[in-house]
Amino acid sequence: MNYRIEGESLPAVIIELEAGESMISEAGGRTWVLGPIATETKSGGAMKALGRMFSGESLFLSKYTAQGKAEIAFTSSFPGKIVAKELAAGQSLICQKSSFLCATEGVDLSVFFQKKIGAGLVGGEGFIMQKVTGPGTVFLELDGYTPEYELAAGQKLVCDTGVVAYMDETCTLDVQMVKGVKNMFFGGEGMFDTVVTGPGKVCLQTMTAAKLAGLISPYIATKG
Repeated sequence: MNYRIEGESLPAVIIELEAGESMISEAGGRTWVLGPIATETKSGGAMKALGRMFSGESLFLSKYTAQGKAEIAFTSSFPGKIVAKELAAGQSLICQKSSFLCATEGVDLSVFFQKKIGAGLVGGEGFIMQKVTGPGTVFLELDGYTPEYELAAGQKLVCDTGVVAYMDETCTLDVQMVKGVKNMFFGGEGMFDTVVTGPGKVCLQTMTAAKLAGLISPYIATKG
């Protein structure tokens, strides 16, 4: 399988498949195909289907199998970046809801529940995130600019709520209250910060759909 990512701020990943090679995505995820490709809709089991629904994906997955040399494209739904991650057998990433775009056959998509109640209530990432497990290549749809950090054991990354795009399974996510009453109510950063603790890699996203909606909402005229 070969692929290329094109399109700058509204990217598409275009994947070249040989006969017998397959890709998976949420139901109806592909944008266009070139060449003979057969589509199969599947759930992978009732519990997995429900888990995907709660993690922001559709109940069903689509499997696309090339019947000969072909191309298939998947596109982002929000300005940002498509990131390709190679996962070894058993290696997992914990991702923000709805970040899964597509993957090679063999990658498992499941639900991940935050263990800490505080992180789920006010962390912005929510109780439920996505877990993708190898072996294979997964393509993630991220919003805005996407810096990545490698955290040492015990090293903490403090960031705004909702901007954690994905992290290694070895990382932990929690929230902390902003110190100082003035900072909390007048500092403009909100009442809580998200804290990711290493070891492992963590990737952030600078502009989420929720943040953009908050920025433009004051300029939208309301009907009387």
